[in-house]
Amino acid sequence: MWKDFFYYSKSERRAILFLLTMLFILSAILVGFSFFDDRSAALSVSEEEKMEIDAFMQTVHQKKRERESLYRTSEKQRKPKEKIQLQPFDPNTADSLLLLRTGLPPYVVRNVLRYRAKGGRFRDEASFGRIYGMTPSLFDSLKPYLQIADSFRVRPATSSRKVLFPSDTLPRPIKYARGVVLDLNAADTAQLKKVPGIGSALSKMIVAYRERLGGFVQVEQLQEIAYADTTLNKWFEIRTGVFRFIEVNRFGLDRLRAHPYMDFYKAKVILEYRKKRGKIKGLRQLSMFNEFPDEDLKKLKPYLRFE
Repeated sequence: MWKDFFYYSKSERRAILFLLTMLFILSAILVGFSFFDDRSAALSVSEEEKMEIDAFMQTVHQKKRERESLYRTSEKQRKPKEKIQLQPFDPNTADSLLLLRTGLPPYVVRNVLRYRAKGGRFRDEASFGRIYGMTPSLFDSLKPYLQIADSFRVRPATSSRKVLFPSDTLPRPIKYARGVVLDLNAADTAQLKKVPGIGSALSKMIVAYRERLGGFVQVEQLQEIAYADTTLNKWFEIRTGVFRFIEVNRFGLDRLRAHPYMDFYKAKVILEYRKKRGKIKGLRQLSMFNEFPDEDLKKLKPYLRFE
């Protein structure tokens, strides 16, 4: 037989070998499938066994529910319900224990305490009835016991007649006559309040802004302060210069961005440049960064020092 095999042509021999190889592979696949089928059959569970497993799991779940029910019952027994004791109370000052004793549910008590913690006050009985969770029947039972102190109640206006307060009897501050001109960098709050149009609050704002700037360089900088209009400019001039500079090469992030004309991004650029390149020598180097447009550099120029 094998001798006859060698009488076939080369292409015929290849075809025979290919067919024999495929037969071998198919036989191996069939044997493998039969092996896995036997294993799966061995591992399969019968219907009776499934029923036994289901019955066992139901028993486990039932035991778990019984234990949870027993635990809840014991908790209720351990924490007896607060006995209702109706008595007069002020909802603005009563503590949680007193509120619970009046029959309020715990969640309503929590709402009352949260309302008070946020600054809320019960000005009358009706406002207490509007608290979230309060039912009409519960409010009707508690209303006779509500005693809101007079200090919490809204006092109605008793008269349309103007009431004089002590401040109305005090002498008004003397204002400067027209033509007086002050040094904007030296005037204190007492002097500023004598300028027509400047009161106590605005005078403090001017002094505070002057401290942040390190000194005014132009009177027009007053308009950078809220409520300071241009009518105030005629009362001031600049006689003394800047008294506090921005030390570009020495200040840290917080001190750099504390100036009104600086911000976090400008300060960050300065720190990054100093870290990588060393000291900054002048405005020309700052102008290379997008964070420093020409308008901002013009405002910053009098305050920058590059020592």
